[in-house]
Amino acid sequence: MAPDSYIIEKKTSQNKGGPQKEAKVVALESIGYPFLCNLVENPKIEIFDKELFELYAREQWEGYTVNEGSFLFDQKLLPDFAFKIIKAHPNNSQITANTSIVLIENEEANKFKKIESELKMDDVVGQERAKTKCKIIMKYLQDPEKFKEWAPRNVLFHGKPGTGKTMLAKSLTNELNVPLFLVKATRLIGEHVGDGARQIHELFEAASQSAPSVIFIDEMDAIGLDRKYQSLRGDVSEVVNALLTEMDGIDQNYGVVTIGATNNPYLLDFAVRSRFEEEIEFEIPDKEQRQIMLENYIKTMPLKVDVNIERLANASKGMSGRDIKERLLKTALHKAISDDKDAVTWEQMEYALKLHKNEKNEPKHMFA
Repeated sequence: MAPDSYIIEKKTSQNKGGPQKEAKVVALESIGYPFLCNLVENPKIEIFDKELFELYAREQWEGYTVNEGSFLFDQKLLPDFAFKIIKAHPNNSQITANTSIVLIENEEANKFKKIESELKMDDVVGQERAKTKCKIIMKYLQDPEKFKEWAPRNVLFHGKPGTGKTMLAKSLTNELNVPLFLVKATRLIGEHVGDGARQIHELFEAASQSAPSVIFIDEMDAIGLDRKYQSLRGDVSEVVNALLTEMDGIDQNYGVVTIGATNNPYLLDFAVRSRFEEEIEFEIPDKEQRQIMLENYIKTMPLKVDVNIERLANASKGMSGRDIKERLLKTALHKAISDDKDAVTWEQMEYALKLHKNEKNEPKHMFA
């Protein structure tokens, strides 16, 4: 006997009430035969023609109400074969002739994982201008249908490394409780012709099925370099063309915001950079912001820190938030531990500051 939840969803899938919201997108995962438990082997469903499956699905389930976590049951080719609804946008809506229905295979669904975070906007010290501009993104994700063509769909975060670009993206999606798909641009370059374009399409498809959602593409300059530099990274034209197609919104990915991040916006190709309707700059923290960062980080350190925080804030001028944590405090902490000290003093801080200064002044190679 199948669990009651399967039976209830099967009997109540069809809508008996009045008008409902139209389902824009429904993403399904094949489950098998819950009624037969282990009596038969569940067949693996492979879809070779996605458009044909979509027509087949709409024909039998048009008018059905869909809720995330519930089930739809095939009544034609594989009677009582269950499909779990992993995404319905909007939730508790009705399948119509316009609904996009897709079947996600397990490995496909997990390829681009959603990033979870507990960060809040208040955890990002400084960057007030960036946080203010991000309010527009948050408003849009709260009600995508209201904005439509006025949506902030493509946004560029730029600034020196370690200034909080990724941190802010994580915090805004966490506060809204929407999925974040975070990928490095280099991962989108495939080994064979067509791989890159396919991966771009799959990334945006996964985000669209989870809408409202955010795609965060880090190190945009790895694929979006100005054409005169692209030979340094190999042929990435197919990746760039696929990305531009998705950013242009030919498939109208409502409820999806694409955030690109780069340390060098001026190296981006004009065709790529022009697709971002908003650019948000992340700045190096000032003295007051560095002092707040130092105080916050020092609270969590495993050794006591016996230094003047204001003096340290002055000495760390020009450092990013990441530099303060990784290059200054962590280096000083490890030095104190290796020297068998019970506390981190100015001696270890001075060592870390000198080390950071020397590393900063070392000549950089083009191919690191």
